[in-house]
Amino acid sequence: MNSLEEISLLVSRCTECDLHQGRTNAVPGEGAANAELMFIGEGPGAQEDRQGRPFVGPAGQFLEELLASIGLRRQQVYIANMVKCRPPQNRDPLPAEISTCSKYLNRQIELIDPKLIVTLGRFSLARFFPGESISRARGRVRERDGRRIYPIMHPAAALYRREMRSSIIEDFSRIPDILAQAGERPAPLEESGEVQTPPPEQLSLF
Repeated sequence: MNSLEEISLLVSRCTECDLHQGRTNAVPGEGAANAELMFIGEGPGAQEDRQGRPFVGPAGQFLEELLASIGLRRQQVYIANMVKCRPPQNRDPLPAEISTCSKYLNRQIELIDPKLIVTLGRFSLARFFPGESISRARGRVRERDGRRIYPIMHPAAALYRREMRSSIIEDFSRIPDILAQAGERPAPLEESGEVQTPPPEQLSLF
């Protein structure tokens, strides 16, 4: 897997776990190939499955608002999920499904080589810090395997529990300073060279 395009093609053809049986479209991920900021969520929801794109439902709309609040657009970052196909009825992905999909996500991380990975919710947090609680880990920068990891609650949490919204906004507002500590901020959109792609994902995981 030598490019993000090759990964997308392999994901679209993947039949290695049962999730492929119910999908309309696989959702490999999208964004800038040289993104300094990478977001990892749980898995596609119904709208993501229809469009083949991550975070295009209500949680994704909130994610776009959050990005705008720090002067960014989704085309400047990279957005992916732990699993690339929608679990039935938006259930939690199973450990075996996450394990099967991990090679795609691992390679995406290697190719993009972001300065900061923002985990959205408990499943992507568990990829780096198994067994930790998102409510305790959120808002604190950590390092794992030489990468800076910043856990925040999943944007979908704010859709179900309005009291979570302010915490998510607060944690998100720290991202520019964290990036600045890791190096320079992402270039303005017109300079970043990524493919233009419209809006965002899921409602299943916090």
